[in-house]
Amino acid sequence: MDHPRRPRILYVTDLAYPARGRRYCDEDITLSARLRVEFDVALCHPLDAAALMDGFDAVVVRNSGPVLHYQAAYDAFREQALARGVRVYNAMSGKADMAGKGYLLDLTTAGYPVIPTVARAADLPLLPEADEYVVKPLLGADSIGLEFVGREALSGLEFDGILVQPRIRFRYEVSFYFVDRTLQYALYAPRPEERWVLEPYEPTDADREFAQKFVDWNTIDHGIQRVDACRTPEGELLLVELEDLNPYLSLDLVDAGTRDAFVAAMADSLRGLLADGA
Repeated sequence: MDHPRRPRILYVTDLAYPARGRRYCDEDITLSARLRVEFDVALCHPLDAAALMDGFDAVVVRNSGPVLHYQAAYDAFREQALARGVRVYNAMSGKADMAGKGYLLDLTTAGYPVIPTVARAADLPLLPEADEYVVKPLLGADSIGLEFVGREALSGLEFDGILVQPRIRFRYEVSFYFVDRTLQYALYAPRPEERWVLEPYEPTDADREFAQKFVDWNTIDHGIQRVDACRTPEGELLLVELEDLNPYLSLDLVDAGTRDAFVAAMADSLRGLLADGA
C-alpha cells in the first residue's frame, strides 16, 4: 500500500553563525530533528534558499542570522517567494522586525506601552528626559550599529535612517514566546548586564495581556514571534522589540514538557500554513 507523501520542509538556518551568548546551531539541529517526526526536512543556508525552495511545500526561516549580512540575497528570496506563492514560515506579512524598526514609531504614535521612539529632529522634544539616548539604525538587528549618546549630542545627529530612544534603566528584560497567537512560555534575564543568561519566568495575567496586544497587532497568522520587554524601576513593562522574522527561542532553557508543547504547537502551525495554501 502506498503511503501518503509527507510534507517537505526547507529549513533555513546558518549553522555557523557566531551569535553572542547563544548557540544557534544547537537549537536548529534539535528543532529540525523533532519536526522530522512528521515532515521531510532539509536544512539549507539562507543564501541557498531561493534556488532550492521550489522543491518544497514550505520554507521555514529559523536561525538564519541578521539579514543585514546578506540583504540583497534576502530581498531576492522574499521577492521570488511572494511572486511564486511559496509558503514561508514565518508568513511574510509581518509588520514588526521583519520590515525594519519603523514599527516602533507606529506603536509610539498609537500609544502602545513601548520605549518612546522618534525618527526626526523635530520630534526630539517628545522624548522624556534621560541621561543617555539610544541611537539605532532603522534597518538593524542584533545590536548592529547601536550606540549610546548624551543629550548634548542629539542636536548633531544626521536623521537619515536612524531611530532615537531614551536609554531606559530597567530592572530586567523578559521575553514572551508565541506560536501563532498563543503564548508558549516566557524567560527573563534577571541581571541587565547578562542579556542571554535567561531563566524561566512565570508571567502574570497583566504580563500576558501586555505581550498579547503586540502579537495581536501584528499581521502574522502562521509563525513564531518573540515579544521582548523591559521592566522599569516603577514596575511597568515596555516593549523593546517584536521579533517576527527569525527569533531565537532559547529552547534549551525550558523544561522538557514545555519544549514538547512548543514543538507540537509549531508542527500544528505548519500544518495550518500548508492547509491554507492547499
